Amino acid sequence: MHFLETIVNFLNSILWGKNLLVVLLIFSGIFFTFKTNFVQIRFFKHMIALLCEKSDNDDQNLSPFQAFCVSTATRVGAGNLAGVVSAISIGGAGSIFWMWIVAFLGSATAFIETTLAILFRERDKNGNFFGGPCFFLKNGLGKKSWGIAFVVTGIICWAGVLQVVSNSVTESFNVAFKLNPFIMSGILTSMAGIIIFGKTDKTAKILDKIVPLMAFLYLTIVFFIIVKNFNLIPDVLSRIFSEAFGLRQGIGGAVGSIIMQGVKRGLFSNEAGTGSAPCAAASANVAHPVQQGLIQSLGVFVDTFVICTATAFVMLLTKESVIANLNGMELLQKSFNYHLGSSFGEIFVAIILFLFCFSTLLGICFYGKVNVKFLTDKEIGQTIFKIFALSMIFIGGIQQNIFMWNLADLGLALMTIINLSGVFPLSKFAFDSLKDYESKFIKLKI
Repeated sequence: MHFLETIVNFLNSILWGKNLLVVLLIFSGIFFTFKTNFVQIRFFKHMIALLCEKSDNDDQNLSPFQAFCVSTATRVGAGNLAGVVSAISIGGAGSIFWMWIVAFLGSATAFIETTLAILFRERDKNGNFFGGPCFFLKNGLGKKSWGIAFVVTGIICWAGVLQVVSNSVTESFNVAFKLNPFIMSGILTSMAGIIIFGKTDKTAKILDKIVPLMAFLYLTIVFFIIVKNFNLIPDVLSRIFSEAFGLRQGIGGAVGSIIMQGVKRGLFSNEAGTGSAPCAAASANVAHPVQQGLIQSLGVFVDTFVICTATAFVMLLTKESVIANLNGMELLQKSFNYHLGSSFGEIFVAIILFLFCFSTLLGICFYGKVNVKFLTDKEIGQTIFKIFALSMIFIGGIQQNIFMWNLADLGLALMTIINLSGVFPLSKFAFDSLKDYESKFIKLKI
């Protein structure tokens, strides 16, 4: 076991420690932004219109909105809370600016990988759509072995994420309500089990209720805090922009640290380029592949520009003396305590973290379902994965497992590399699809 840990840590030190993944994802975002002629700007209004469109009834597949909710559920999780806290704690307020830059660029990557997922997806005997990196690697590049590799690395990653997310929930409930982690872990696992083991998998239908609810609840409270401190907003914005370039700290090594923190946390949060979101998007019933590509691109904006920014504002509107020397979820809870009152702040953070994390757990279970489908059509495959996922949720809830978390980082890095190894050579199909969509389906007035 010690030997395996050494290997995992060594690989992570290269892939993440040397920022190789960060550079790869940033390059991808810049490349696809220019190759699509800034699709995320030109089509922004249209993205919103597509999300609000009423879709045709299709009991077999997801609506575009449901696919958006499944992928948003996994994006909007603990990373939007703890990740932002970590970025600001280490990189300062300026790291938020670089999170915005990463989201802007990443939205173009999300558009390309999602469009490809629709173009190369498959239908099963029941009429259900299935797609994602494993399918476009097989059907687009003829590399089924790469598709299998993506599934394996994805399951490794998601197993760790399930544990991390579950642990975040049980810890926050222990702080807020003194609830034993073992009990909370059992409750969380039971709730997830009821949904994914029902007669029909109701994951998407549950998520299209939870995601709008949790976003509305969270943003309503944050909006209240912003309005209450409206006179401080110019100072907060000034701080974000000045610290982004090290003007407050003094030009030097601080700038690199600030940029890296914002970039890393932004990438972890919005998932663009990792290949996760296309696994849900490919199940959407859409008239044209580009439509879901645009909707998923919008998801990156929602994750970072809306949810992450809301979290950042709560922290930056808090007196520095209140949160001095604090980090992690405690820092965020103290920030909300400052604005909402000592008891309500902790309770609110626990409840919102539960909603964010529970939706993430369900979203990951959906991703697993799609990828297991690539390996086998037999129902036993789905059953085994569901039991595995629930066991990860329960184990993660009762104890921290640093090795599993490090293994998740490695899985994420490898699945990202495998995903992009298919996205780049196949991207010409997405570019052609975009041209076709512009010429046949829409007249942009931008």
